[in-house]
Amino acid sequence: MVTRDGGGKGRSKKEKKVSPDAPLTFETVDLFAQALTLFDRAADVMGLEPYVRTILQHPKNEIIVNFPVRLDDGRYKVFKGYRVQHNNVLGPYKGGIRYARFVTLGELKAMAFWMTMKNSLVGVPFGGAKGGVKLDPAHYSESEIQRITRRYTHALGTNIGPDWDIPAPDMGTNAQTMVWIADTYVNTFGSAVRFAGRGVVTGKTIANGGSLGRDEATGRGVVCTVQSWAAGNGTDLSKCTFAVQGFGNVGSFAGRILGDLGATMLAVQDHTGAIANPSGIDPHALAAHVRAAGGVKGFPGAKETTTEAFWATKCDILIPAALEYQITEQVAPTLRCRLVAEGANGPTAPEADAVLAAKGIEVIPDILANAGGVAVSFFEWTQNRRGESWTLDEVRAKLRTYMDTAYGRVKDVARERRIDNRTAAYVVSLTRLQEVYRERGIFP
Repeated sequence: MVTRDGGGKGRSKKEKKVSPDAPLTFETVDLFAQALTLFDRAADVMGLEPYVRTILQHPKNEIIVNFPVRLDDGRYKVFKGYRVQHNNVLGPYKGGIRYARFVTLGELKAMAFWMTMKNSLVGVPFGGAKGGVKLDPAHYSESEIQRITRRYTHALGTNIGPDWDIPAPDMGTNAQTMVWIADTYVNTFGSAVRFAGRGVVTGKTIANGGSLGRDEATGRGVVCTVQSWAAGNGTDLSKCTFAVQGFGNVGSFAGRILGDLGATMLAVQDHTGAIANPSGIDPHALAAHVRAAGGVKGFPGAKETTTEAFWATKCDILIPAALEYQITEQVAPTLRCRLVAEGANGPTAPEADAVLAAKGIEVIPDILANAGGVAVSFFEWTQNRRGESWTLDEVRAKLRTYMDTAYGRVKDVARERRIDNRTAAYVVSLTRLQEVYRERGIFP
């Protein structure tokens, strides 16, 4: 294992100074430790081999790069970027790149770990990784973001590649970001990779080798699992109500697709505030408003409400599709829904799981619910390698098959072992990883 930052213990001492009386948030909690809590729970249930447990408790590589960028006003600024590569026993590392002011090594270690679990669960031939640059994209122009992206890509060098580590969009990045990464990579290593270098990232624009259906993939995958839940519980989705936290890519697509199936959206909350309408919110109109205004605040088709009231919305389905660590031990008792479908990564604190279970609220865990993005990323990577372009219907049909299969495996294990869905999802993932380690062994 290679550690390139002198140990990589996550947050700096300055970042760790939090008042003991302050409530835990996604910015103060040790997300990697939280992730390992869930991992240990499942490993104990299934009797995971000790050596496999030891390996998976640590990322293989933790990469930190510092790179200068010329800003529009002529000044130069040094940015800090990361790439955490957790495990690649199943295939190339795979995971998004986020641009956010709160990006830390510890957060990305948790995200990379979750990607390993997710890819194993959904059955694609990828390992887990995650990367990011510490910045607030809103404070920089498009030309500055392009230069930051290209310098970050150049700094990573051969630590990414179509057969080694394949980034994708995440918070603060998009298809254009991925095109800049691919172009930089191909122009840096073009003589070696030529057009195969397009596969260094997924989530590209269609014109530059992207896949139809990639933009909606994570949100549609969430809905696929909700459809499976509804079918298994004899529930008519057209008569269901739902609320969404976060109305970016994942939340807006999940909301629009559920709305198209006849479900009624009652409340939405994001970084600008919370809104509600007991008669229903038009998800398509809200998506258009968010694109124009930057958030849900001010949407004319609903009234402003509080974050506390949002969490207490009485509905059938709640979709947390924003940040990590949102449903805490304090928030969980206020929920009044039948199902939590986790569109975000790690939105529920481990302590909150017991509260939800006691309230009879079922959870579709993140590594299952939001796996649609990586499934379609695999489709895009495959199309790039084959020189093919699949129709939207083909992509959607394949996605539904992958999601239905993964959901079925989780429910079977949960039923057989009499465990909750989250633990069952980890057991399914770890079973596959353990089988590969048993067959391959440890070199040398």
